[in-house]
Amino acid sequence: MTSSPAPTALDDARASFSIPTDVTYLNCAFMGPVPKVAVDAGWMGLARKAQPWTMAADDFTVPVDQLRATFAGLLGVPNDLDGVAITPSVSYGVSTAAANVHLEPGQVVVVLEKQFPSDVYGWERLAQRHGGLLHSVARPADDDWTAAILADLDRLGDRVGAVSVPPCHWIDGGVIDLERVSEATHRVGAALAVDLCQTLGAMPFDATVIRPDFVFGATYKWLCGPYSMGFLWAAPHQRAGEPIEHGWTSRANSHCLACLADYTTEYQPGARRYDVGEVANFALTPVALAAAELVAAWGPANTARHAAHLTAIVAAGAESLGLRVAPAHLRAPHLMGVRLDPSIDAEALAPALADEAVHVSVRGDAVRVSAHGFNVVDDAHRFVDALGRALGRSAGGPG
Repeated sequence: MTSSPAPTALDDARASFSIPTDVTYLNCAFMGPVPKVAVDAGWMGLARKAQPWTMAADDFTVPVDQLRATFAGLLGVPNDLDGVAITPSVSYGVSTAAANVHLEPGQVVVVLEKQFPSDVYGWERLAQRHGGLLHSVARPADDDWTAAILADLDRLGDRVGAVSVPPCHWIDGGVIDLERVSEATHRVGAALAVDLCQTLGAMPFDATVIRPDFVFGATYKWLCGPYSMGFLWAAPHQRAGEPIEHGWTSRANSHCLACLADYTTEYQPGARRYDVGEVANFALTPVALAAAELVAAWGPANTARHAAHLTAIVAAGAESLGLRVAPAHLRAPHLMGVRLDPSIDAEALAPALADEAVHVSVRGDAVRVSAHGFNVVDDAHRFVDALGRALGRSAGGPG
């Protein structure tokens, strides 16, 4: 294959990570690598904790609000720190949203077939509490998730109480037009939640355009942050709800450490009431902040263009091997699935590629390939070449 420069090359991005030149890592959909600057920040945070007499009251709040600001910028609402809560996971965000979404008896919550379980179980419990059901939109044979969702919303009408969908499916990157889904959701009078775990940092998002009730995600994938750190954004009309835990830092007097025994029913402004307990997390917050700032500096639109160039190379190469991929307009720029024939041992494929230092995931009947800003054109070619060898195929179809 002939290399060609990416249209928006993030030429120095790879140098920010400890990824050897002979390793092809196209697996951020599984776990994003932590950049060097974030590793250093984490060690510094632990060092502060090792000498707690050096810590001040501001250490409980300032880094956390810096992290809120970075999330807000990535969510398209750069001045809306009050809309952002810090959470430990997607499931925490879903549980918080589900605790504050009202369903009429018998209403349904709409999700996607084989949606990631952390964005299913909480909604299932909500529906059960109100005598309703969880409705899964069936995977479309033509890969057009948007059309499938809109058809189900039109058919279900006001039976829909809530819709929770991602911008793309986590298994194969099948893309969803959130603007159209938002319009249809609001038309039937339902609440909209959006799971950005597989997209924030790699694709642009604008909460003012999508108009969701809640947005949630985690940092350990495309934000290249640590495990056990996440975020929740709540729309203005959803910021006076009930948090799922009641820690001291979310209360109005938490900035005054000498006043903590002066109990109050008042909260910090906005969505801060939904913060996880021990939100300051002196080890993980610096890591999440440094990593998210780096990804934000690349620019999600630049990253999406860069990744789309790489996944287009992968798509062309996969098709030359006789495999199927969704058309470009129906897949995310950074995440795609290469569909496997039933005759292929999917379980054995990922380890075979890893033996050649090519790292991807196999989910269902698809090899999931995910490209980020630190990936280069050679990564795409190495994957296709290794895939051909693993399958015993050459360009032009099965060998």
